[in-house]
Amino acid sequence: MTPTNEIVSRLYADAQPATRPAPDAGEKTQGAEFASLAGDFVDSLRAAEQTVEAGLLGRADPQAVVQALAATEMAIQTAVTVRDRVVEAYQEILRMPV
Repeated sequence: MTPTNEIVSRLYADAQPATRPAPDAGEKTQGAEFASLAGDFVDSLRAAEQTVEAGLLGRADPQAVVQALAATEMAIQTAVTVRDRVVEAYQEILRMPV
């Protein structure tokens, strides 16, 4: 007995959900995690900018301004490193033979 198209498509449709990993309730997807990191980056830059502005107006002590600038520098260096790694990975993919 040969399987009909209807039986094969029904079996295939039934098997598809088994091939996808089920996301855990507490686990973030990679896209959501990246968006969260990008949001944290922007928030840290805004906070540092506010601290520097307060320092220029004389409302913040110089040590807080220096710490804010150091945190900003570290965040920007991290973002640049991540960008460089993404570009390297993309270039590596482009070099792959098809």
